[in-house]
Amino acid sequence: MWKRTRPYLIVASAALNMAFVAMWIAHAAPLERASGESHTPAAQEAIWCPLHRALKVTEAQWKEIEPRLRDFQAAVGELCRQTDAIRSEVIDLIAADETDLNAILARQGEILATKERIQRLVVDHLLAEKRVLTPEQQRQLFTMLRERTGCAASPPMSGNAGGGLGRTLRGRGGGQ
Repeated sequence: MWKRTRPYLIVASAALNMAFVAMWIAHAAPLERASGESHTPAAQEAIWCPLHRALKVTEAQWKEIEPRLRDFQAAVGELCRQTDAIRSEVIDLIAADETDLNAILARQGEILATKERIQRLVVDHLLAEKRVLTPEQQRQLFTMLRERTGCAASPPMSGNAGGGLGRTLRGRGGGQ
């Protein structure tokens, strides 16, 4: 049974990793919080990243974060493009009249290796950013990450839209 479900698990793993990276980079919604810190509107407008605006990073923090963030986004973007290209090849291999399971598994191995590189970049980036953020900003960041990531609530290709394991465990989601 493992051999039959392995391709689905690999695709699900890749999709979840991509969702995590995409959510963290591009779609972080602002949190509402009361802050005693003063942040000028002009300074917050200069911070183009919604996540860092939500964390209300200071100008000094942003000057340290932004170059690293741009490098991180470029590196992850390239790895995502590579993963997408390999994923397309896997679909073509599966769709072929003569299916070559060894070729499919080899390409899936390449996807997993690329995903591991992306995960390492994410961890390295989060650790570097943690050093720049205040304890309150760190708490907010990790709370946001916990709430916006998780395993799908249903198996791949089941027709159910998963809401993330965290949402499911808290009773606020899942596509059951």
